[in-house]
Amino acid sequence: MVSLDPKELTIPLLHQYLLGSIGPRPIAFASTVDKDGNRNLAPFSFFNVFSANPPILIFSPARSGRTNTTKDTHNNVKEVAEVVINVVTYDMVHQMSLASSPFEAGVDEFEKAGFTPVASDSIRPFRVKESPIQMECKVLEVKELGQNGGAGNLVICEVLKIHISESVLDEKGMIDQEKIDLVSRMGGNWYCRANGEALFEVDKPLTTIGIGVDALPAKLKTCKQLTGNDLGILGNLQSVPNNEEMMNELLKLPIDLSIQLAKQLLIANKPIAAYAVLTKII
Repeated sequence: MVSLDPKELTIPLLHQYLLGSIGPRPIAFASTVDKDGNRNLAPFSFFNVFSANPPILIFSPARSGRTNTTKDTHNNVKEVAEVVINVVTYDMVHQMSLASSPFEAGVDEFEKAGFTPVASDSIRPFRVKESPIQMECKVLEVKELGQNGGAGNLVICEVLKIHISESVLDEKGMIDQEKIDLVSRMGGNWYCRANGEALFEVDKPLTTIGIGVDALPAKLKTCKQLTGNDLGILGNLQSVPNNEEMMNELLKLPIDLSIQLAKQLLIANKPIAAYAVLTKII
C-alpha cells in the first residue's frame, strides 16, 4: 500500500488522488446572477445535501489551482446571495460540460451551452428548464477555507422551493431512481451514470439490528467462497434461524444444494434460505 503525506504532494497531484478516490460525486449545476443581473451557470462536484430540517445544500466553487482566481459563481453569491441548484441527467451531460468552460465573466453560459432559462418564483437567478429538478435557494453563508490555489469555498444554501418534473415521478409521486437517470463525477474525465445495472438496492437497517457477522457459525465466517458482502447479508438477519425455519426453506429448494445456490438466494434477498443451505453443506 502506498502511503502519502498531502503536504508533500503538489496541489494538482493531490487533487487527482482526492477526486479519483472520492466518487461518484453528485453535481450541483449552479445558476447565479451578479449585482447587475448577468446570468452565470456552472457545475460543481464538491456538493451534497446536509440537512432536511432546515433543508440545506452545500457546494464548493474552489479557487483555481493554476491561477488562484475565484469562480464567477463564488463572486456572484457574495454579491447576490441566491442560487438555483439544478440536477444533471445523462441527457444534458455534454451541455453541462460545455458550461464548465472558463468563459470570461459576464458571458451567459445559458446561451453558450444551449440551455433554456426559466424565471424562478422566489429568487433572481434563473432555473434550467432541461433539468428535471431545480431548487431555489438562499445563500446563508460563504465559508472560505483558504486563500491559496485549490482552496474551497463552502456555499451553504437553504432550499426555498423545489421544482420537480412529473416525468421522473413514480405512481406514488416519489422520485423514481430509474427514471431520473442522474450522472455524477469520477476522477479525470470520467463520469458515472446511475441507470440500468449500475442501480441496486440494499435494505437499510433503520429500525432493525442484525445479529452481526460475529454471530455466524465459524464455518461460514471462514468459508473462502463467501465474500464480505455475502457475510454482510447474513449478518443482517435479525436472529439466527431455528431448525424449523431452515427446514421450511430447504423444502422449497432443489435437491442439489450448493454454494452457488446459496449465493443466488443471497442476491434474491432470501438470507434465511441461504443460511439454511450453507449450514447444511459446509
